Amino acid sequence: MAWLQELEHPTEAFFAAFAARAQAENGALEAARDAVERLVPLVDWAGYQPQVPHGLLGLWAVFRLQPLLQEKSFLRLLATQLHAFAHEVRQPKGRKLPTLGQGSGHWGNLRMAIETHRPSLAWGEAVGVAHPEDEDFRRIGALVFPDMACVGHKAVMAQRLGALNQQLGCAPAPGRRLLGISAWLAATEPSDTFWYQRIRRRLDGAQGESGEPPQRPEALAGMICEVGLVELLDHCAAQVRACLGPEAWLSALVLAACDKQLDARRDLEGRTAWNFAYLSAIGSPAPETWIQAAALINLFPSDEEASRLKPKAPSPPAADPSEGLREAILDGEAPEAMHHASALLERGTHPPVLEILAEAAALNDPAFNHSHHILAVASAADLLPRVPDRVGRRMLLALAKMLANSQGSCDLGRRAEREFR
Repeated sequence: MAWLQELEHPTEAFFAAFAARAQAENGALEAARDAVERLVPLVDWAGYQPQVPHGLLGLWAVFRLQPLLQEKSFLRLLATQLHAFAHEVRQPKGRKLPTLGQGSGHWGNLRMAIETHRPSLAWGEAVGVAHPEDEDFRRIGALVFPDMACVGHKAVMAQRLGALNQQLGCAPAPGRRLLGISAWLAATEPSDTFWYQRIRRRLDGAQGESGEPPQRPEALAGMICEVGLVELLDHCAAQVRACLGPEAWLSALVLAACDKQLDARRDLEGRTAWNFAYLSAIGSPAPETWIQAAALINLFPSDEEASRLKPKAPSPPAADPSEGLREAILDGEAPEAMHHASALLERGTHPPVLEILAEAAALNDPAFNHSHHILAVASAADLLPRVPDRVGRRMLLALAKMLANSQGSCDLGRRAEREFR
């Protein structure tokens, strides 16, 4: 089949082969399943470390954004994301992930392989699971939650690849690949539990209540952004003892992530947006979860609020804020994009703004920005129902600024669209 050949050895005919595959019933879904099954063992995951390539992770974002996109935009985005995945660096000749073959799929063996950092064994045991389910991915995610190597990618990959398994219909063959690479990555080194150890030390050493009331999310967000790491961990531990609830924690963390995004330089827009991806993936009510997320957000640079980019009305004013937002993002006009987003949000509804952001993100070639745009908007779609309205508005405003400030190439998307016609 031409499509399978293009996955393994991509050529100029890649998009034509995808378009032909996508025309069949459930063709787009089958094309993604094919990609997962064929490409996961071929990518040089070890060669990327300590980083993680986003070709596979971005597939979750593509399917998460599907309800927000027009059909042609979804197909274009899926085609370019699969193209990025297929072009990731391949493993050197003679080295493959399944070096030890297929194991028994026994959880005890898999856990031991992860805890003792034996990735080949972890891969083998994971691909031995006959029908991977959500619980399998959640177990891996919980096991590596304390490990913040590469800013928490291990736990996020486990959680999001579990969601991708659901999006692909829990088909056994791609599901085993997804569980296998989640387990392989979880077992790899480097491992970094620096923050977790210090958080546990503070929580274990705490006696009784903190003596201070729970902080408002806005005040805690300011603290997360402004203080040093040691003071931050002390303060957050005190807030745990003050019984600050999970809803308030999440609001504070999202607000802090928004401020960091509004402060981000152009060259750090995509990397800073990882905060939203991390926050949307973690779901544990454990206090370590919230403090570790606060430490991650604190890691990114801040700026004085007075020098922060502000919304600016365009001249002449746009007749339609929706069209104005689209144009401002595509033209790279961040203050104007923020103005139009604010005008739409003042009408009291999130969905139109979120849909415009999704369409704008889909126009970027994923290989250009490592899929950061679609990961950020897909993560926002997950976070919106979980945070108060004022927090959701702030997040969409920050993402409008991010997208406008970091628009990139769309040449591959145009080539893909020509094949769809």
